[in-house]
Amino acid sequence: MNPERIILPALCMAHSHAFQRAMRGQAQRPPNNSSGHPGSFWSWREQMYALAHSLTPETIYDMSRTAYAELRACGVRTVGEFHYVHHQADGMPYADRTILADAVVRAALDEGLRIALLRVAYERGGAGRSVEGVQHRFCDPSVDAVLRDVDTLRAKYANHDRVRIGVAPHSVRAVSREWLESLSAYANEHDLPLHMHVAEQPREIDQCLKESGRRPLELLADIGALTHRFVAVHATHLKLHEAKLLGDARAFACICPTTERDLGDGLPNIKALREAGVKLCVGVDSHVVSDPLEEIRSLETHERLRSLSRVTFNAGSRSPAEQLWLEGSQMGAMACGFSDEGETISLDPDHLELRLTDPEHRLDAIVFGCTKAFLFSHR
Repeated sequence: MNPERIILPALCMAHSHAFQRAMRGQAQRPPNNSSGHPGSFWSWREQMYALAHSLTPETIYDMSRTAYAELRACGVRTVGEFHYVHHQADGMPYADRTILADAVVRAALDEGLRIALLRVAYERGGAGRSVEGVQHRFCDPSVDAVLRDVDTLRAKYANHDRVRIGVAPHSVRAVSREWLESLSAYANEHDLPLHMHVAEQPREIDQCLKESGRRPLELLADIGALTHRFVAVHATHLKLHEAKLLGDARAFACICPTTERDLGDGLPNIKALREAGVKLCVGVDSHVVSDPLEEIRSLETHERLRSLSRVTFNAGSRSPAEQLWLEGSQMGAMACGFSDEGETISLDPDHLELRLTDPEHRLDAIVFGCTKAFLFSHR
């Protein structure tokens, strides 16, 4: 046995909906309808809403802890939790308004993870549409109510070195321009991470254009939301000038490849994001698969599929594998508001999946050829 271990920065999943881990395997069949339509993001969302309706403080803790235990077993040490279930099933706040957020934070800490709790703001069911059904669990009557909860969470965890609090407008579908202006101003004033679903679905873009005359990234640029702390989650359907808007702001794009392909979202233009100077990181999102290596490598392999080419970027002094590991670890931690000098993991160079690999190409083999079974060898 080789006594030397491979020491690498610990991994980060910068975008997570931990309770959705309980959906694994439950949304992989055609929806039960008479149209014969094979389903879409929107039919998947109805199944997710049914799960969200059932949550309690106890079950969201249990589901989150399972999701986080699986991530930790795969070498993850930091998670960004995009937390949007806040209230009781009828929409009434709990007596302790942050009880569900606190349950998620406790689950992460109990599994040894650092967590950025990204408190989601959800105002409406869409442009000109009131909320319906389970969406009442997500919504608040005013942006001030959202920010009071953020204040509460910030005060509660102010001295906790493993917890960060951020602000997360859900999307342009769910939040009006007026709320976006207030939320981004608050994040800027307090130097907080600002995460948001951006351009995940073409319908979202069409509705934003109809309401505002602007595409989502254009609208966010207009109101000053794009800064070095802004994280555009998914960024699937951006135009080239929108990638430049993100890059000029030194903002992040958090790509969630296994969820995006599961939902049929499409393939983001990673080459355009890289060339614009956008900082990239990855997320596990719906936990349909918990394999950080698959998220990392897909930044490159999905781009190969989109562009019909191989080795799609030059990272300068770094190899592609080194750049991808950086994006899957330290860049994600930075997007979540943590120092990029996080924890490390130690991996077994004699693992079966690395045999016959020469040391010079060891990281290339890990990133492009190993599975999460290899990550289970960490300590």
